[in-house]
Amino acid sequence: MNGSLHISVLLAEVVTALAPKAGDCHLDGTFGVGGYTRAILEAADCTVLAVDRDPDAIARAQTLAQDFLAPENGGPNGSRLIPLHGRFGEMDSLARAAGYPNVDGVTLDLGVSSPQLDEAERGFSFRFDGPLDMRMERDGPTAADVVNEASEKELADIIFHLGEERYARRVAKAIVTARTTTPIRRTGELAELVRRVVPSAPAGSSSRGNIDSATRTFQALRIHVNRELEELDQGLDAAERLLAPGGRLAVVSFHSLEDRRVKTFLRQRSGRTANPSRHTPDAIAGKRAERAPTFTLTSTRPIAPSEEEIARNPRARSARLRVGHRTDAPAWTGQEAA
Repeated sequence: MNGSLHISVLLAEVVTALAPKAGDCHLDGTFGVGGYTRAILEAADCTVLAVDRDPDAIARAQTLAQDFLAPENGGPNGSRLIPLHGRFGEMDSLARAAGYPNVDGVTLDLGVSSPQLDEAERGFSFRFDGPLDMRMERDGPTAADVVNEASEKELADIIFHLGEERYARRVAKAIVTARTTTPIRRTGELAELVRRVVPSAPAGSSSRGNIDSATRTFQALRIHVNRELEELDQGLDAAERLLAPGGRLAVVSFHSLEDRRVKTFLRQRSGRTANPSRHTPDAIAGKRAERAPTFTLTSTRPIAPSEEEIARNPRARSARLRVGHRTDAPAWTGQEAA
C-alpha cells in the first residue's frame, strides 16, 4: 500500500456550515478516514453517527471511537462516535435503528477516499496495477465483470454519461476487441488500453487539463459499479427526512455530475425552481399542490477552496461545498419529490 495522507477538503468550511453545539447529534455519511467526524467531535461535545459502506472504513471508525470515550453521554459503545455500517442512502433507517430518529447535521464527502485509491488490491486507481475491482462494499459485480460482459453500446454509454469521456465509443470498441482474445482483469491492462485510444491533451491545453487519459473511464466504471449517483439521490432524500428543523446539510462534491444533482435538489427543495406551467394537465385539473420548502439557502453558489488550500492539497481543486438549512416543513414524498 502506498500511504498518501488523506486530507479532508474544505474541512473548516464544513464545520462552520454545520455549526455543531454541545448535545447535538451529527451524521457523517461518508466516514472514510474520519477527517470530518474528528473535526465535528473536537468542535463541540456532541455525538457523531459515522456511516460508511466500506468495511475497512468502519474498522477505522471503531478505532477512532476510542479517542472520544464519554461514559456519561456517549452511545451504546461508550463513545461519542457511533460507527454504522451501511450506505448513506439508508441513513435515516440506520440512525433510527441506532436510537436517533433525528439529527442536527448531515455531511457527505462524495467520491472515493485516499485509502481506497492507494490500495492496489481495491482496484480503484490506474496508478497501481491491481485487480480490476472498484467495489466499495467488496460485494456484487466488479469493474472487471462490467468490462468483460457489457455490450459495446452499454460500455460506451457508461463511459460517456458517467465519465463525460468524448472518446467513449472509441474506448468501448477497443475494450470489446481486446477482450475477445483475453479477458481484461487488471487495472494496468485497462489503463494502457485506454491510453492507446484516447489522445493526451497537448502541452498547455486546458481542454482536458493535465489528467491521465484513463481518468474518465475509471471514474465512469467506479460510479457505475457502486451506483454512486443513485446513492446520492437516495442520500439527499434520506437527509431531508432525517434532519431536525434547523439542521444543516453540507455536501462536498468533486465533479459536475455530483454537483449538478446536489444543486438541483437544494434549489428544488428551497423553492428556487420555476413553477411549472399553468397549462400542464395537472395544473389545468387543479391537481398541483403547493409544497412548503424543506430547506433554506444562504447562497445559491457553492463554496470553493481557497488558493492556499489548493496549494496544500491539489485534490481540493475541483471540490465544491453546498449547504442547506432544514425548515420545519414535512419532507417531500412520492409525486411531490418527482
